[in-house]
Amino acid sequence: MEDLIKDWGYIALFAYSFGGGFVGLIVAGVLSFAGDLNIYISIAVAATSNFLGDQFLFFLARKNKSYAKDMMKNYGRKIALAHIMMRKYGSLVVFIQKYVYGIKTLIPLAMGLTKYSSLKFTIFNVFATIIWAVIVGYGSYTAGEYILSVADDFKYIGIGIVIVIALVISYVFKSIDKK
Repeated sequence: MEDLIKDWGYIALFAYSFGGGFVGLIVAGVLSFAGDLNIYISIAVAATSNFLGDQFLFFLARKNKSYAKDMMKNYGRKIALAHIMMRKYGSLVVFIQKYVYGIKTLIPLAMGLTKYSSLKFTIFNVFATIIWAVIVGYGSYTAGEYILSVADDFKYIGIGIVIVIALVISYVFKSIDKK
């Protein structure tokens, strides 16, 4: 199992982080603490992929507005929330969206549909992604000590606990979003 993680862990993290990456980076942080991955490489991989994913969504909407609008038509309430956040927080929404479940992929799409500067989005996205990756990656790496100390010899049980906690948090955010 450890060889599988060492061989494919960064590739899986890259693929998962392209569309979001919060849970994947948490798992990578715990695995880094366990010695199966390197925390610095995990943070760099997740940040790179997350940045590329947001850039892809922004320019997809910018270059193909009809396709982007068609993609987003089923998310009316979330799009409305994204627009409210864009009006209220301006460019800071690029930072905020990294931590808000349910709108992480919609903000770049919504911003791509507007006349928002692509250069400005790219600059904010670089900084937002780095901050997000460092906070989540290092935070989960630090929490890895506690989680793995509980399951000393069974580190994968500790990882399972992290996944369950992340899923519960996701469920709570979904419930709040529906209200």
